[in-house]
Amino acid sequence: MGLLNLFERPRTFAHGIYPIEHKALTADKPIRRLPFAPELVLPLAQHRGSPAQPGVRVGQEVVRGEPIARADGHISVPMHAPATGMVRQIGLAPTAEGPKAPAIRIKVYEGASQQVLFDLERDLDALDRASLIAAVQDAGLVGLGGATFPSHVKLIPPKGRWIDTVVVNGCECEPYLTCDHRIMLEQTAALIRGIRLVLRATGAERAIIGVEDNKLDALAHLRAALSAEPGISAEAVQTKYPQGAERMLILSLLGLEVPAGGLPADLGVAVYNVGTLAQMGELLPRGRGLIERVVTVSGPAVRRPGNFIVPIGTPVRFLLEQVGTTPELGEVILGGPMMGMAVASLDVPVTKGVSGVVALERADPDLAERKVYPCIKCGECVHACPVSLNPSLLGELAAAREYRVMAERYWLDQCFECGCCAYVCPSNIPLTQYFRIAKAINREHREAG
Repeated sequence: MGLLNLFERPRTFAHGIYPIEHKALTADKPIRRLPFAPELVLPLAQHRGSPAQPGVRVGQEVVRGEPIARADGHISVPMHAPATGMVRQIGLAPTAEGPKAPAIRIKVYEGASQQVLFDLERDLDALDRASLIAAVQDAGLVGLGGATFPSHVKLIPPKGRWIDTVVVNGCECEPYLTCDHRIMLEQTAALIRGIRLVLRATGAERAIIGVEDNKLDALAHLRAALSAEPGISAEAVQTKYPQGAERMLILSLLGLEVPAGGLPADLGVAVYNVGTLAQMGELLPRGRGLIERVVTVSGPAVRRPGNFIVPIGTPVRFLLEQVGTTPELGEVILGGPMMGMAVASLDVPVTKGVSGVVALERADPDLAERKVYPCIKCGECVHACPVSLNPSLLGELAAAREYRVMAERYWLDQCFECGCCAYVCPSNIPLTQYFRIAKAINREHREAG
């Protein structure tokens, strides 16, 4: 077990899978800063909830860090200029999801120093709880692990609930991704500062950082840094996918199961990604907004893989040009290969929720078109499903278009589309895609009344 105590066993959950990690490509690569792209594309919907509303006009000059879009209600966050430049356009732009969406385009001034010129230092100790939560919203913080849920909303539990434990997600269970690993090693002080702020804002008594046991250097580093931090600990969890899923990590660390249809707050728990809290600890004391994030750029088609500080809005094409790609560049995925999204165009931008850019080669076996065979009732998908659904049965119902039955009788909505079932299926049945379609159709029916 290496650095783990002889009697310490990494905590875990039932089921799950063990995909090839591919993390050695970048795990030892320190975080570096890349040049600014000539133009940044900033979609107004980079978070769950209502999209931000433009607060600038075409032709307006902006400085790095300046607010350029305001939050539209409680479940929304503002946006800030990632670079000094000029607003070139406010209109539709390509997105990873497919349809074009409203965005602000900023032409970056090539000769600018790109210092953050817009900030407002705060005495955080003088802020009451409501003001602290408002400061989190003002910073434009969302879940940087990929969920993009506004961070300030989770600081306010539903009526009748309270938070007593903060779970910090340092698992990073997706193959290829190592940005959170490097953040735990290189941005430790900011991370701990962010954890303290969340403890104060929620009134929670303790925080536990869950770290997969393939990152023992980060675990040892955190434990040393936390030796004088009462109420904050770091615990090893087993390296297994999807260990970093909110429900699985709560089960592994606390032995508590989030009820079907419930929230972590029902158990008195709030879950935050390490990258989110490191940004919170960095930005709030300076009164700054989220304008950049750490991104892992990796995969067999990348010549110089690494972990990079990337301005929000940087086109994927520019990012790949900086690291170099092989002539065999094939599919490009935003996020990890299990739950990430393949992009149809390299002109889509890096947004707040993009933790990785994974570039595969055309000859990669994962890109080969596979023939789909009938289900052989082997049960592999049932054994792999981390929330104990029956993907085989759900797949048959999806093929019969029994979408409502899937939700009403077989707990379709408990599926969080981790991809475990499709990964292990020997018949190559695209189960996860079936479930996404089923949920989308059910959602359309509900909205139509």
